[in-house]
Amino acid sequence: MKFIQLSAAALTLATASVAQVFSSYTDEDGVVLWQNIFDPKVGAGNAQVGIALPPADAVDLKNEYIGRIVAPIPTGGTWFAITHTSGMTGSLLLITWPNEGKVMTSFRHASGYVEPALYTGDATLTVINSFVNESHYGLTYRCENCWSWDQDGEAGSSVPATTSGASQLLGWAQATVSPTNPEATDAAIVQHAQANIMAAAVASARNADYSSWISLGSPGSPTTSAPTASGTLAPPLGGNSTANATATASATTTAPAAPSCTSDLTITNRTWDYIVVGSGAGGIPVADRLSESGASVLLIEKGPPSTARWGGALKPEWLEGQELTRFDVPGLDNQIWVDSDGIACTDVSVMAGCVLGGGTAVNAGLWWKPNPSDFDFNFPDGWKSRDMQGAIDRTFQRIPFTDVPSQDGKIYQGEGYDVVAGALAASGWKNVTAGNAPEQKNLTFSRPNHMFSKGERGGPLATYLVAASQRQNFKMITGTSVTRVIRQGSRATGVEVDAFLEGGLCGQIKARAVVLSAGAFGTPKVLFRSGIGPQAQLETVLSAEGDKMILEEDWIKLPVGENLDDHTSTDLVITHPNITTYDFYGAYSDPIQADVDLYLSDRSGILAQSAPNLIAMFWEEITGTDGITRQLHYSARVESSHDIDSPNAVSITQYLGRGSTKRGVATITKALNMVVSEVPYPSDGENLAAIKTSIQHVLAALAKNPSIKVAYPSPNTTIDDWLSTYPLTTSSRSANHWMGTAKMGSDSGLTSGGTSVVGLDTKVYGTDNLFVVDASLFPGMVTTNPSALIVAVAEQASKKILGVGLPSDQGTPGGDTVYEIGTYQQCGGKDWRGASACKEGWKCQGWNEFYFQCIPQ
Repeated sequence: MKFIQLSAAALTLATASVAQVFSSYTDEDGVVLWQNIFDPKVGAGNAQVGIALPPADAVDLKNEYIGRIVAPIPTGGTWFAITHTSGMTGSLLLITWPNEGKVMTSFRHASGYVEPALYTGDATLTVINSFVNESHYGLTYRCENCWSWDQDGEAGSSVPATTSGASQLLGWAQATVSPTNPEATDAAIVQHAQANIMAAAVASARNADYSSWISLGSPGSPTTSAPTASGTLAPPLGGNSTANATATASATTTAPAAPSCTSDLTITNRTWDYIVVGSGAGGIPVADRLSESGASVLLIEKGPPSTARWGGALKPEWLEGQELTRFDVPGLDNQIWVDSDGIACTDVSVMAGCVLGGGTAVNAGLWWKPNPSDFDFNFPDGWKSRDMQGAIDRTFQRIPFTDVPSQDGKIYQGEGYDVVAGALAASGWKNVTAGNAPEQKNLTFSRPNHMFSKGERGGPLATYLVAASQRQNFKMITGTSVTRVIRQGSRATGVEVDAFLEGGLCGQIKARAVVLSAGAFGTPKVLFRSGIGPQAQLETVLSAEGDKMILEEDWIKLPVGENLDDHTSTDLVITHPNITTYDFYGAYSDPIQADVDLYLSDRSGILAQSAPNLIAMFWEEITGTDGITRQLHYSARVESSHDIDSPNAVSITQYLGRGSTKRGVATITKALNMVVSEVPYPSDGENLAAIKTSIQHVLAALAKNPSIKVAYPSPNTTIDDWLSTYPLTTSSRSANHWMGTAKMGSDSGLTSGGTSVVGLDTKVYGTDNLFVVDASLFPGMVTTNPSALIVAVAEQASKKILGVGLPSDQGTPGGDTVYEIGTYQQCGGKDWRGASACKEGWKCQGWNEFYFQCIPQ
């Protein structure tokens, strides 16, 4: 669910705001910029970001601009960054910071939620002027080759349009801490304190005098973006600086050390019946049900433990001494959007949780009984609502929903529900309890339904995983990444693993069958690296991994990564005097003591409710002229967004779901990172018409209460104009409900015109014993947040997989077949990444922590 748009360990951006006020500004050199002046809420004073663009007919200059940055300097230091799109990942970043009276600059790029790396492309910065004083620093610069970029094959562009009325999106972020080693252009940065997006009118930024300004840059002062380890980089010269001398900054880049491996012969010295890759909403339930059958099951999670039950340790100070982590407490679930270090997946361009539990460990815990139409419209035979009812019943027997999470039976700060629901009811919308009426999703509203249990997160981590862990034939490991499935032609024989965190396992683990449940980006990545996917993606992996890649004659050409889907989100912001926001982010480090006491003593109060105070959910269906009924799902929360600074604000996000016909594409880069190369958000046609019509209906309903004021979109803009400029980017429109990248269907992708990756038994086409069980296999988008539907699909899939059975020549469930590696050869030890078991009659003897050897028994 999208509450605060993007956030990560380094540079992130908040929900798009196109409401900033730009105006013309002429600097001391005569450069005319279209500039936004705003309060970044960092330090004292305003910040300024401006751009000047060449005329539309200056084609040779279309990939450049002149920019101006002025940033306040807080007491702890700062850095200020510009991204050339509306998001952090997959974009060219320009990071600036003051150092000893000079302004430093560095081009960066981040494929995922990691600290951005030095950019290796051909972007060039030339300084026009710069300054540093006690309160602010500033830089005016020419940026060449900055509207398009390519980092290790991950290309992108945001060249300003030449059409009238076009807007250019820019994101900014600012920190309250200086970079470490600030004298170097590869200085390490810490997470920003504030961020947002702005949209500048392209026509206003264009100027016929542009060509005369580009000569203002000091000769010899351009900075290059990717110095060699032994090279130097000249930071900006100061035409208007307190320090006009040229400074030279060393640029050294040291690759982080790989985590060390551990050896566990109880895992590597046997053949498992099933290996399940990924511990999210799909992986945990399917691992439980498979182990329930008596089969031996190994569940492999890439990330660390999350909740306290499983050894998680991340928590605020006020939870010290408690058997709780930040993941256990519902009121802390929004913390990931401002503090995702060690939680967010580092190899995906959108937010994804790489922790035990996956999305069910970090999300808002919304838990919706599936709308029957979701299965009847999207899924193939054998997966219709009538087929799924048993699986749904089992899901909700394990994890019942609650709409009153606080254990004292009270709802805290519920005024927002009274306001929004009251207006809907006055307009004829029906009040339902969604979990008791899953099929009623048209002109209805409900309180949120959650998976929370006993005032804590609950969900699969507290139910399915607990049941599985009590069986001797089940084993779970964390901190271990599955790099690929090992195949012999069509048969999966095991997985290759590597330590993702310190102490993870390395080498190979053998299995009779493999189930991929690594999510809508993690599963395609493993498939690509296993030689399964489109030709272009497999060639990308081959170029990155060489002879580690399976032979081309064994590649399986399937449309993996295509059919990418997500709810298309569109925001409204209203205010009402009876509504008051609660500082859930402040509750992490500086909570209200009475709220802490109530939660710790009774699991009650506002901290037992999901941040950021979800108040109401409501639904509408719109049938288009194409005959398709499209589902709109709305989520209302007491929180400001889109630069609406009000303690009385409610942000309402509309999600276009079932029936949307737009799809995107997920691909892999040469750096082996997963990116959204084509977004699934509609720009026209019946999809956009449904978005518009439903918003009009909601605004009309809210108008029933004259005390409700619509703050966003602006009352001065039309719905058509507003939607036409609403960015179609992941940072602006993603609900983070990704699915569809390994589509299930009866039309095998191995045949001409086939679109499916897995069959009706969830087995990957062209394989004997490789399965997919997660959101990847969903053919289309559903009504609500998808967690409960994914669990229900896993319930159904487990029966399908057991029905397929295990390959007959690989033993019976529970067997202990071993690898046969060379006699007297190494079989383990610290950091050993090779085979780890010995042939019959030999044993793996450890001589020291670094060396294990196969010797006669």
